[in-house]
Amino acid sequence: MWTVETVALVTITFLIGGFIKGAIGLGLPPVALAFMAAPMGVKAAMGIMLGPTIITNVWQALAGPSLIVLIRRLWSFLLAAFVGIWFGVDILAATSGDFLLGVLGLFLAAYSLVSLVSPQIPPPGHREKYLSPIAGGVGGVVFGLTGTFIVPGILYLQALGLKREMMVQALGLTFITISCSLAISFTRHQLVPWDMALIAGYAVVPTVVGLMLGTRLRHKISEAQFRRIFFIALLVAGAYMLVRAIFG
Repeated sequence: MWTVETVALVTITFLIGGFIKGAIGLGLPPVALAFMAAPMGVKAAMGIMLGPTIITNVWQALAGPSLIVLIRRLWSFLLAAFVGIWFGVDILAATSGDFLLGVLGLFLAAYSLVSLVSPQIPPPGHREKYLSPIAGGVGGVVFGLTGTFIVPGILYLQALGLKREMMVQALGLTFITISCSLAISFTRHQLVPWDMALIAGYAVVPTVVGLMLGTRLRHKISEAQFRRIFFIALLVAGAYMLVRAIFG
């Protein structure tokens, strides 16, 4: 893992991923997977992204006064996601690299299209009690297999109609939960050897640098335009992975 090429790839990937997260508030896992899945494999890319993902979302989960309120409302969603990830990682551990690359490409493309179109699904209303664990469980399986949680997990959270500050904290709480579950599941399947864990720790450094740079830029450019360029690029990357997996 500690070759010059790998260290350079990890440095550039998480510098860019941190920059984008700082600029628009999201995008670190998709960038990490889009850059590293093809040369390193989906399993290695997901393992390395764990450290930076957990560290950058701790403050988001703990900041604000709504933590207890969110836990009471979202506990079934989070618990189902936590369990669902274990099933997703079980599939991941037994799946071939080409198939994983194709599935990841498909979900990255879907993630990008959903983000570009910004669909509004109806609020669950009185059905929230039953839909929360379903959305969390399905999202957890998808996240365990591909490292993306947007469909249906994040879309469901958006449908709850949370205020902006509460939504930001809910996203942080969700990402911490699913990242910790993914880390435990990867450890259970021995998918994170020590050298990968060390380089995941190193990846935190360029991520934080990129995050600081992106945060500075946030108020100097149009967020809408930046988001559009980012998701179009991610759509192209996802389509490339899918084509590569199908045609070799």
